Amino acid sequence: MRTRSSVFAVLAVLLCACSHAAPLPPQAIVLNREGAAALAAGDLATAEARVAIALEYSPRFVEAWVNLGLIELRRGNFAVARKHLVHARDLNPDLPAPHHALGVLAEKQGRMGEAERHYRAALHVDPGFGAARANLGRRLYERGALEEAREQFLRLTEVAPQMIEGWTGLVESLVRLSRFEDADAALARARQRFGDHPAIVLLEARQMLRREAYAEAEGTLAPIARNDDRALAAAAWAWIGVARLGQGNAEGAIAAAREALLLDEENAVARYAMEAARKMRR
Repeated sequence: MRTRSSVFAVLAVLLCACSHAAPLPPQAIVLNREGAAALAAGDLATAEARVAIALEYSPRFVEAWVNLGLIELRRGNFAVARKHLVHARDLNPDLPAPHHALGVLAEKQGRMGEAERHYRAALHVDPGFGAARANLGRRLYERGALEEAREQFLRLTEVAPQMIEGWTGLVESLVRLSRFEDADAALARARQRFGDHPAIVLLEARQMLRREAYAEAEGTLAPIARNDDRALAAAAWAWIGVARLGQGNAEGAIAAAREALLLDEENAVARYAMEAARKMRR
């Protein structure tokens, strides 16, 4: 699991106004929500204008300050982003969004320990804040704290069962812990909830690889490799490379790994498949 190519939670963006200590003007709420939507769509100039007007209506609107900070984060203006996010936290430390956004910023800057502390602070304020729990679980998984990651993802499936990140993270953690029966049971529950979601199908294909059903796995992964989501497509190509390795097809594994690395140059599974295939070819 990696930040760029993981099939589950990546850095989350606040998309709505949360609870607020004082009544907010309706115009401020609408503008903040529309600004967040523009941010999600990548229209940073429109997002900034809308959020700035929301703050004119209500200068102590915490979530608007958070969104303004996230806009600057997207622009790479980390110092300005931090200023806005710290201001939001200081206005009301009893809201989870500023703590979570500070974690997103810290992670973007490579300060992983600090990011985890901010995610935990958000959960201390609100244990049901799913984005912070998803990001904390991912960070724990990535640094090898697998049992802690499993606990966080399991809790996420309870507090926010609609978030697929909790289910996929739980399955991946259980697999890494070699608890395969538990992983299969969790995946079956996820399948019931999310149906043919590509992230779930990808995990099912990896089950097939564990059973050495290589051709079946490759056929299952092929449609995901054409997915518009680059992270999912890269993961599919990488595991196709592994499936072809299992079938003794070194050239095919190299070709699949190359496709994966074109989409995600840091994909560790693709790098493994590439190296193993080259050794097989010698």
